[in-house]
Amino acid sequence: MTFNVHEPTISAEDTTPEFDFSQLNPDLILDAIESKQVYPESGLLALNSYENRVYQFKADDGNRYVVKFYRPKRWSNEQVQEEHDFAQLLADNDIDAVAPVRFDGQSLMEFKGYRFCLFPSVGGRMFELDDLDQLERLGQLLGRVHALSAESAFSYRDTIDIKTDLETAFEYLKQSQLIPNYLQAAFFNDLELMIQASLKHVTNDYQVIRLHGDCHSGNILWQPGQEQDDAILVDFDDCISGPAIQDLWMMLNGNRHQQILQLDTLIEGYEQFRPFDRSEFKLIEPLRARRMLMYMTWLAKRWQDPAFQRNFSWFNTDKYWEQQVLAIKEQFSALQQEPLKLGY
Repeated sequence: MTFNVHEPTISAEDTTPEFDFSQLNPDLILDAIESKQVYPESGLLALNSYENRVYQFKADDGNRYVVKFYRPKRWSNEQVQEEHDFAQLLADNDIDAVAPVRFDGQSLMEFKGYRFCLFPSVGGRMFELDDLDQLERLGQLLGRVHALSAESAFSYRDTIDIKTDLETAFEYLKQSQLIPNYLQAAFFNDLELMIQASLKHVTNDYQVIRLHGDCHSGNILWQPGQEQDDAILVDFDDCISGPAIQDLWMMLNGNRHQQILQLDTLIEGYEQFRPFDRSEFKLIEPLRARRMLMYMTWLAKRWQDPAFQRNFSWFNTDKYWEQQVLAIKEQFSALQQEPLKLGY
C-alpha cells in the first residue's frame, strides 16, 4: 500500500485555537516585505501551503523570493529559529538545503502580529520517485544531512514518539465527533487494531537525531548541474527529532519488491556518508500508520479555518471516512508482514 501525504502533520498536542489569515491581505504582505527593504516588482503568487501562507515574487533587485507567514501559535519563536538555524547549518556545510535570508543576522521577523521570513526562490524539477538514479543521489544527500545533524540535538523541536503520537491522535479523533455514527464502531475498532499492530514493531533502541521530518517528493527539488544533477531539500517547517528512517520511508512506494529496490538504492547512497542502522526498517510501517492518523488529526484540528473548508471540502463527508476505514484495514494488513529486509 502507498500512502504519501503531502501536507504537514501537526503534533497531537497542538492546541492552536481557531484562526484564519483573513487579516493577511496583500497590502499587509507587501508592507511586511518592504519593511526589510525588499521591494516586489511582480505580483504575489500564492504557493500551495495550507498550514502557513507562502508567496513567491520577483523583487526590483532582480532576485526571486519566497515569503512565508507562520500560522500563529503553532510553533514557538525558539522552535522556528531552530528550523532556520538547522537549514542554515546544512547550507553552511555545502549541503543542498534552502535556508532563509538573514537581515542583520536575523531570519525570523515580525510585522503587525505576523511572524514571517524570506527565502531565495529556488528552481528545479519535481523529484521522481521511480528514478533510481535520483533516489541514489537523495540517499547520498540524506547521508550527509544525518552525518552532520547527529553531531548535536534540537533543544526546542518535537521528538517523534510513535506510541504517544498514535494514542493521543486516537483520543482526539474519538472526541472530535467528526466520524459518522454508523462508522464509529468499525473505524475505532480497526484503528485500535492498527495501533496495537504498530506498537509490536516499536522499540526505543534507535538513535534519535535531527531530521528534515517531512521528506517527501514535494519537498525535494531536482536541479541540473554542470557535472551531475542534484537533489535539494526545501521546507524544514516540520523538522523534528527521531529515527533516521523517518527521512527515507516516504520515498518507498509500489509493491514489496519495488519498495525493497528503492530502499536498497537509498541505503547504497546513504552509506557512502553514514552507516545506517537496518533495525530501523521495522519502524517503516508504524511510521506510515502514524502519518495516516496524524493527517486525519491535522485536518480535524484545522477544520474551523475557512481555507481548510474550501480546499478539503471532502473531509467532512461520509465517503471520506468510509475510505479511511478501508485504508486502516490495508495498513493493518501491511503491519502483519515481515519488515522490509535487504539482501545483505
